[in-house]
Amino acid sequence: MRRIALVTLVVDDYDEAIRFYTEALGFRLVEDAPRPDGSRWVVVEPGVEPGAESGGTGLLLARAKNDAQRTRVGDQTGGRVGFFLHTDDFARDHARMLAAGVTFLEEPRHEPYGSVAVFQDLYGNRWDLLQPAG
Repeated sequence: MRRIALVTLVVDDYDEAIRFYTEALGFRLVEDAPRPDGSRWVVVEPGVEPGAESGGTGLLLARAKNDAQRTRVGDQTGGRVGFFLHTDDFARDHARMLAAGVTFLEEPRHEPYGSVAVFQDLYGNRWDLLQPAG
């Protein structure tokens, strides 16, 4: 079996990113380990049932180390939706995320492929919250 295990997301600050992804989006912190160069290996992933296996692809939260990387924080996909968070209960997660202060850029839409709304993370990266149809 092959799968994409991690996707790097460049961030300004480890701790504020961990707070956002765990508290506002309900992800779980999988790993937060210091590295010899002073950086940290920080992995978060969508929440799963206690004792269950991984919830899928995780995010490696990587603090920007130079000016080139800092210019990418919040705009890693040129303004396009770059990340897709699937849910089995759109209304529940939409309401919880709104209550946690997540900024949605549109009202929920019900499309043939499912219920969807675009939101942004704390840096401005665009995400879809999506409950696939059927």
